[in-house]
Amino acid sequence: MLENSIAIGRAEKKWTQQDLADEIKVSRQTIISLEKNKYNPSLVLAFKIAKSLGKEITDVFQYKEDAE
Repeated sequence: MLENSIAIGRAEKKWTQQDLADEIKVSRQTIISLEKNKYNPSLVLAFKIAKSLGKEITDVFQYKEDAE
């Protein structure tokens, strides 16, 4: 499972979901889905998000093993 801290990164920059969406040229709905972990980004999109937030990709996205 891929978890993320996009909302935290946005808050640090005082950005709305729309601000981030505009910055990386995706819809606000995409940001909403990502923040709710309902959608896993492509690797390119993940790098764009991290760069826009001024963070390393591993600071924004964390892979967690599913507990069985």
